[in-house]
Amino acid sequence: MPHNVELRAATEWRASGRRLEGYAARFGIETRIGTFVEKIARGAFDKSLATGADVLALVDHDPKALLARTKSGTLHLRADADGLAFRIDLPTTSLANDVLALAERGDLGGMSFGFIVAKDGERWTGNTRELRAVNLAEISVIHSFAAYSGTSIAARARMATPARLAAARRFLATI
Repeated sequence: MPHNVELRAATEWRASGRRLEGYAARFGIETRIGTFVEKIARGAFDKSLATGADVLALVDHDPKALLARTKSGTLHLRADADGLAFRIDLPTTSLANDVLALAERGDLGGMSFGFIVAKDGERWTGNTRELRAVNLAEISVIHSFAAYSGTSIAARARMATPARLAAARRFLATI
């Protein structure tokens, strides 16, 4: 990851199933980042998403901990009125199984995103920074603590029956 990529995180999430859904960022929520306050403006991700650039879904911002990517269609991103919404179709890897198990238990710290501020993409008012345009590099599932509040993560099951869900939980318990 380039050295000038900034990372931001949040704490709200939910979980169950082979698909994670939620928000990697929420608009208009003020968050203290070190010595300043930051908030994300509606539209901050629009230009970045419109480019069709490959965005990764990682664990803890680690490029070796890949869960999905937009290029393959396993990560879906969209900006709506609330923030940057995502859907991750999880692979059947030990990493994804671990993330899923932690998400279902409610043990994950939240979601995060890595970005570079676009040219003229920020506005400062005193010690408050408003992100108005960013180039999105990745979103991450965070194991521990997240910087931004208000993000969410949920696992959505493709298996609809209780018997199939129980079988999946038994399988996850064996790994």
